[in-house]
Amino acid sequence: MEVILLKNVGRLGALGDKVKVRPGYGRNYLVPGGFAVTATAKNLEAFEARRAELERAAADNLASAQTRQASLAGTRVTIARKAGDQGRLFGSVGTGDIAAALTAAGVQVAKAEVRLPGGPFRAIGEFEVTLHLYTDVDATITVDIVPEA
Repeated sequence: MEVILLKNVGRLGALGDKVKVRPGYGRNYLVPGGFAVTATAKNLEAFEARRAELERAAADNLASAQTRQASLAGTRVTIARKAGDQGRLFGSVGTGDIAAALTAAGVQVAKAEVRLPGGPFRAIGEFEVTLHLYTDVDATITVDIVPEA
């Protein structure tokens, strides 16, 4: 199945690219999510008519993400959790906890933007966390997990 991308899609292509994908991926994810349209002659003409508008929206989103990246530089968040004697947490600190702590600190961050490739944190300490703000725009923050007093 060939589709025309309406947005940048990681590991697939950029705005306006005509790519070949598996039918299920195109039908069930890309098209309903507004990421792409099927590559027909009619859709290709409609896309070319809207190309400038879509590129302007993508540029605005990129500029917004870069502004957020600059504001997040050097951000440090402290999260207090119950912990045992050896520093192991009773539970864990995940993406939702980090997003909530950042929001409480005055920075709007969605849970989906927080990336924890190694899974949730289960011990006290200082950790580097990556926030994926937009395609190719990532910010790194520091999360301190301390035991509750």
